[in-house]
Formats: sequence, structure tokens, C-alpha cells
Amino acid sequence: MQLFFALKSDVQQGVLSTEESQHCVKVLRKKEGDQVHVIDGEGGRYLVEITKANSKKCQYQLISKEETECTLPNLHVAIAPTRHLSRFEFFLEKACELGIKEITPMLTHNCERKHLNVEKLTKKMIAACKQSYTLHFPVINPVTSFSDLVKQKADQKLVAHCHSHTTPHLASFEHDRQTLLLIGPEGDFSNAEVELAVKQNFEAVSLGPKRLRTETAGMFACAVFNLASA
Repeated sequence: MQLFFALKSDVQQGVLSTEESQHCVKVLRKKEGDQVHVIDGEGGRYLVEITKANSKKCQYQLISKEETECTLPNLHVAIAPTRHLSRFEFFLEKACELGIKEITPMLTHNCERKHLNVEKLTKKMIAACKQSYTLHFPVINPVTSFSDLVKQKADQKLVAHCHSHTTPHLASFEHDRQTLLLIGPEGDFSNAEVELAVKQNFEAVSLGPKRLRTETAGMFACAVFNLASA
């Protein structure tokens, strides 16, 4: 099944974006009369028929519409950007494939990367969701400071750090609640950040006995929540 993306507000206009048109017509060589599926990232899937196979402005007519229920785990991961951008993009791709509700790049004291192109990350997310047939896209937030994130509300607030080896494992927590999980940089959270998180009612959580890379920790959390909700 070939999937193409269009915002819900744009679907009724019957035109794919330039980028999606090029992929549809130039790469996949779709032509007039071919039927494909368009998704809106909010659970909508539309069967459409191409009426004008233009690589810059592919036009289609709507045949049928289906609304799907969101089954993504109720997990919001706030994670420090990695020094090498490719590793953060790898986390984003795999998190989308596994399933996640929300992702926030988080600035911490030991964070080595301070800026991210969220627009570029959004394109990566769309590609990963299309590839994995994920019809409900996660939210990708702008880069946010640690001090602002710890003030956010959630049913369950967790912080993964290496300052203690006696914290309960992530798998032991409830996975059907709205959860905000903080994952720090390679240098871990500072002592002051851990203390601030605790003051804001975060519970310390373990991701196992091994010391994981930042992107691995993020993927592991997604896997735990998806396995619990399967």
C-alpha cells in the first residue's frame, strides 16, 4: 500500500504537496487512474484516484474515507539532543515506528547540541510514519529547556538518570496513564536537575543495569510502553 501525506485541511482540495507529488509521480511513476491512499496524520485514511499526474502538483479525486482509532501508547518522551544529529534522527525514526504520542527535544546542563531544525525533524517523522503505516503522527515540540519541562503536568512524571542504582525499573510503572519521561544527555542530568525534578514530583526510574546511549534509552522506553499496551 502506497501512502501519501496531506494535512486534513488540504485533503478536500485534492492536491498533493510538491514534495509528495514528486515522490508519487516521478519516483513511484503513478499515473492518471491509479488509486493510492492519502493519510492526514490524525487517523484519517483516504482512498483517492489520480486525475492529473503532475510531478509538481499531483491532483486526485476522493473515493472513500476511513477514520481509525488512535492506539499509540500515552507516552511523552523529553530527550536531550545528541551531539551527532544522525543519532537523534535515528531515535525519532524508530520512536515513530514503535509508536509514541509526543516528543520534546530537551536542553539540559550537559547537553552538547543546543539547536535543532524542527521542520527537518518533522519531515523525518512523516517519512517514518508512512513507512510503518502509522496513521496517528506523534507531536514534535520545539526545543524546550529542562526547567520548563519539569513544570509540565502529567498523570505520571518520570526521570531516568544514573545517580542511583536502586530505582524501580520502567517496566514496573503503569503504562496506561499519561506519562512524561525525561531522558538526559550522554553526560547525564546534573545533581541540581535531578533535585529539581524530584521537587516537581518526578519519580526516578531505571532503564536497566546497562548504561545506555541517549537514543537507545529513548527507543527502549518506547519499546517498553508498546509491549505493555500490546
